[in-house]
Amino acid sequence: MKPSAQRDKRVRNVILIEGSANLLVLVLKTVVGLSTGSMAILADAIHSLTDLTNNVIAWFVMHFSSLPADREHPYGHRKFETLAVFVLASILVVLAFELALNAIRKEETEVATSGFELAIMLGVLVVNVLITIWQHKWAKRLDSDILHADASHTFADVLITSVVIAGWQLSAMGYVWVDRLCAIGVALLVCYLAYNLFRRSVPVLIDQYAIDPGELSGIIKNVPGVKDVYRIRSRWIGKTCAIDMVIAVDPTLSTQESHNIANQIESLIEAQFDTSDITIHVEPDISQ
Repeated sequence: MKPSAQRDKRVRNVILIEGSANLLVLVLKTVVGLSTGSMAILADAIHSLTDLTNNVIAWFVMHFSSLPADREHPYGHRKFETLAVFVLASILVVLAFELALNAIRKEETEVATSGFELAIMLGVLVVNVLITIWQHKWAKRLDSDILHADASHTFADVLITSVVIAGWQLSAMGYVWVDRLCAIGVALLVCYLAYNLFRRSVPVLIDQYAIDPGELSGIIKNVPGVKDVYRIRSRWIGKTCAIDMVIAVDPTLSTQESHNIANQIESLIEAQFDTSDITIHVEPDISQ
């Protein structure tokens, strides 16, 4: 099995385990919400249902993103992973606004509380914290954007569940305004997490250059035989990038000599930028 295929399989396994944890969290929150009559906990249970749905979607996205290039997708399917990061970031924004609006519009309702239900919710909180730490570790080890995004999402779950628990307890004590203030603060923090995810995914989706064209031009012009270089383009495809350019060489050079210059450029770029998807079009220099 290729290293990339092994990596994708591990990413899918991490997502599968996290989905199982989210299913457990969903059941526990629903039980506590129904037994205490807390709308906040029931709303958090619905939020956990969306988390579980996201895990299912992410698993299928990783399956498709690992497929090799084909006629319809000549650059491969790696942008499915980046697209999933964008979707997760968008969900974070929606959750943040939903949390803030609920804090502002929340009606004062009497809810029940007991040590048993509180212990369950604290247990849910511990599960989310452990999943976040574990997922961040695997995200770094596998260098996976989708796991980084999902770990940020799970961290947002920790914050939201913390606010829900605090709001639940404070509501039972009559201090509703503290619950609302904490909820708005968490909403702002969640928006910041989403902003960082957008910064990683949007440049890839809109094909912002992966390598500064000026930097590439300066390197290539130092290669013996290169008269000029132009139309330098680069784009991210998952964790790798594709580069294409046009170089001008002496029109008296043979095809083999021109090909050798292109090979030198490819080797130089591979060594400095760790990418092998390089397309070089050679043209005769007619400026003289």
